[in-house]
Amino acid sequence: MSGNSFGTLYCVTSFGESHGPAYGGVVDGCPPGMALSAADLQKELDRRKPGSSRHVTQRRETDTVEILSGIHDGKTTGTAIGFLIRNEDQRSKDYSAIAEKFRPGHADYTYWQKYGIRDPRGGGRASARETVIRVAAGAIAKKWLRERYGVIVRGYLAQIGSEIIAFKNWNSVNENPFFCPDPAAVARLEQFMDALRESGDSVGARVNVVAEKVPVGWGEPVYGRLDADIAGAMMSINAVKGVEIVAGFASIVQKGSEHGDEMAPQGFLSNNNGGVLGGISTGQDVTVSIALKPTSSIRLPRRTIDAQGKATTVQTTGRHDPCVGIRATPIAEGMLACVLMDHALRHRAQCGDVTPPTKLG
Repeated sequence: MSGNSFGTLYCVTSFGESHGPAYGGVVDGCPPGMALSAADLQKELDRRKPGSSRHVTQRRETDTVEILSGIHDGKTTGTAIGFLIRNEDQRSKDYSAIAEKFRPGHADYTYWQKYGIRDPRGGGRASARETVIRVAAGAIAKKWLRERYGVIVRGYLAQIGSEIIAFKNWNSVNENPFFCPDPAAVARLEQFMDALRESGDSVGARVNVVAEKVPVGWGEPVYGRLDADIAGAMMSINAVKGVEIVAGFASIVQKGSEHGDEMAPQGFLSNNNGGVLGGISTGQDVTVSIALKPTSSIRLPRRTIDAQGKATTVQTTGRHDPCVGIRATPIAEGMLACVLMDHALRHRAQCGDVTPPTKLG
């Protein structure tokens, strides 16, 4: 099975299944000399872990990370950083009733068609639990970007189902189970989720992620565009079905006089292009939005076929997020951080000594 690695100079590889003994990751390309401990990764993993509120899956996992290599005397050595996160609360019997059926909207059917075999326990390799590796790798990238360039990567929940959430401030984002930027909206979201969970159905969500203080010049033209790599990274997250760079599809109805970001000596006057022009960062905030589809595993009966191709119905019991978007914020942050670090290293390798005479701001 290919497709288990991403990145060019900052390269991340993952392995493991939802109901296997563990998930593991290897991060290759982190420069030497950065102070790093398991606590740096654990802080981000705790933001994503299941069982953190009644609104997400009640699977109980500590997501405790063990660093196996790449660290000596508390600092990165420049060699591969290997780490492990053990699965502690598998309930494989929850999936025995659907082992011979394909869940609508899930990867069951496509994995079966591609490999001729699949692991039905929690979706196996297709499980969103794989994102623990992305979050851990993103924690390393976040730390390096912050310390080396002052880049801050953070995100928030912008919409859940029909509930649109206004951005008020960053202070409340990590103070509630929704990563909600409006404290006044939390009670409304709790009522919405309680009713959804009782109905047995699921909904999608929108998450916005912002990288502040990104230097100008990261990214490569044509096939190595920064925004293209960001879009690809975001689309690789489980359940993501749409990616927008700031104006996104709204740019269809904009005039050129509206969309083009005018410039003044002090800087750009708007940011419709999301901090990227020609695939290269402008020095503005890099901003991306992702749309996550409704959870495919739901209690309501759905029409499907079994492994023999016969018509049947399927109901998914067990522990599932009614909205996968609730825990997606740290995942999207991690993926954006990984892409930015990869491009920072690529830029430093080729153009680190370029000093153009003109710079905005």
